[in-house]
Amino acid sequence: QLQLAESGGGLVQPGGSLRLSCAASGFTLADSAMGWFRQAPGKQREAIGCISNSGITTDYEASSAEGRFTISRANAENTVYLQIHSLTFEDPAVYYCAGGVFRHCVTAGGRQFGYWGQGTQVTVSS
Repeated sequence: QLQLAESGGGLVQPGGSLRLSCAASGFTLADSAMGWFRQAPGKQREAIGCISNSGITTDYEASSAEGRFTISRANAENTVYLQIHSLTFEDPAVYYCAGGVFRHCVTAGGRQFGYWGQGTQVTVSS
């Protein structure tokens, strides 16, 4: 059974931080580029960034490029992470991780990823 499972979401005050996790089972995460996406209510799915199997990151979203979002991976734990700092009211969404057969990050559209998690909810409230 191949599965990606996100966790770590929750309710955070503005300016707070979260670390989201994506744990893989039935899938060798070390062989795959891994992407992080989010979808807010009423909006299209948005690509945040991607990390290659060798750990090279690609930023697809402004906050990720600014360093407010940081993607990392722990292959020994079969897990990838999304660290979010300085949360704002623009950040609430369901956050998804994705993987597939590609080793490298080749597109922001998500088509390279065949495996998707169910998502974890991030809420920002004062």
